[in-house]
Amino acid sequence: MSVAYTWGTEEGERRLPFPCDRYVEQAEAACFRGIPVRARPATLFRWLCQMRVAPYSYDWIDNAGRRSPRTLTPGLEELAVGQSVMRIFTLVDFAKDRHLTLRIKHGTGAFSLFGDLALTYLIVPESPERCRLLVKMVTRYPRGLTGALMRWGLPWGDLVMMRRQLLNLKTLAEARRDP
Repeated sequence: MSVAYTWGTEEGERRLPFPCDRYVEQAEAACFRGIPVRARPATLFRWLCQMRVAPYSYDWIDNAGRRSPRTLTPGLEELAVGQSVMRIFTLVDFAKDRHLTLRIKHGTGAFSLFGDLALTYLIVPESPERCRLLVKMVTRYPRGLTGALMRWGLPWGDLVMMRRQLLNLKTLAEARRDP
């Protein structure tokens, strides 16, 4: 498989169960991302909750030029299914200190462009102070020309954006040891 589909992950990690698989019927593609993080799962989870207000990727593209917060915002860890995340996603499932699962908002321009899409940010503990952050994105592309373009462009575009996001979240979680 191409790096656009597997960046930073091992074959065994790609076989793990991911909650996002339940949210897109007849998915046509799956992309995986992974990164080691020297932080407690609870600390990393708090940073994942920050995505409710900012994308943490390339802010000049994804956040209208506003910088994603570099300090934890109190209360963002109080999750509820249905909350908005990164403006184009809805929180559909979560387990504290373990995972966030998001689905693209239906009826939006993002849905028309990307198709049906869900992703899980999964924290896999390795030791009390170290974990892996794995992401799986499953997609059913839109039909027609848009779908054809997305089949080629989404895995590569997502790799660029999510790589930056994961590296930013890693840096922030590693700099702050307490949740």
